Amino acid sequence: MNKPPFAYKWYLKDGYPAPNIEKHGLKVYTTFSCGGGSSMGYKLAGYNVIGANDIDPQMTKVYQENHKPKFYDLCPIGDLLTKDLPEEYYDLDILDGSPPCSTFSISGQREKAFKKDKVFREGQAKQVLSDLFFDWIKLVDKLNPKVAIAENVKGMLFGNAKAYTSTVLKKIDKIGYDVQLFCLNGASMGLPQKRERIFFICKRKDLNLPKLTLEFNEKPILFKEIEDKDDIEEIKNRETRTYKGWLAAKPDQSFRDGLGDGGSMFGYVKISLNSIVRTLVSSNGTSEFHPTIFRKLNTIEISQAGSFPLDYNYLDVSPEYLIGMSVPPVMTAQIAYQIYLQLFKQ
Repeated sequence: MNKPPFAYKWYLKDGYPAPNIEKHGLKVYTTFSCGGGSSMGYKLAGYNVIGANDIDPQMTKVYQENHKPKFYDLCPIGDLLTKDLPEEYYDLDILDGSPPCSTFSISGQREKAFKKDKVFREGQAKQVLSDLFFDWIKLVDKLNPKVAIAENVKGMLFGNAKAYTSTVLKKIDKIGYDVQLFCLNGASMGLPQKRERIFFICKRKDLNLPKLTLEFNEKPILFKEIEDKDDIEEIKNRETRTYKGWLAAKPDQSFRDGLGDGGSMFGYVKISLNSIVRTLVSSNGTSEFHPTIFRKLNTIEISQAGSFPLDYNYLDVSPEYLIGMSVPPVMTAQIAYQIYLQLFKQ
């Protein structure tokens, strides 16, 4: 497979697309856009992201600051189903979306949150997360893009979620789209992070687009390759359980396991220099710590692990939270470029 040079270390100031990638200008609109991880991925792969949608006012500010979109819709996705939309929305090559996925996250509440209202951040409206995927499918039906792509957690393939996923696939088929479901790991795609996600790639049946092949075998990128060696400032307070857990933990071990007392801090992990960073998550109850210096991973390291540009302006949002909520640009770029080569360029 032709593998483009999508680097995990890059800068917004260098512009789009990535070096040696053709700017073909295929049009994308992205829903549940968060900080714009997928938007950057499409742009790196030569696409034109004409607009975005999200429900979070704080994320909206960050997205608009870094992306300057032509169109932006700050509203629940359900509002897009009833409001008048620009004509350009009805001429999309790709409609993208990442319906919030914590209901089915392997590390989250799983089915306990099914069909319940949820607010991620202050300022958001309540949403029933398990309904949002179906709203996204209705939007696909309304806008009729050539291709629609939805990203979600691997947990949709297990337990009671399998029945939900089966319903999703049936509804996509009913509106006239063939679906290919891919489970991909960012660590094999040039991402310095173990991040497994599933992608629903939906192709309009009337276009008779070919079957897509996605196989990635990039060399693993270890933490020592993204370590910020200039950051030697340690957390000063040593009279804490966090410090005791960090001392007790071995590389790649949680603080709770290091202490061996069955307490909390399972989400606190001492990273190994010779391992790939584990999945970055948005929860405040988890943290990655340096293996030899008592400090959390800093913005430079987290940005590289998430393949976010080093000059990205996070404003007043935690980088760990924003990147944990976002699709890594490198993952989207790899997929989007193959879609261009295999489905559109032909």
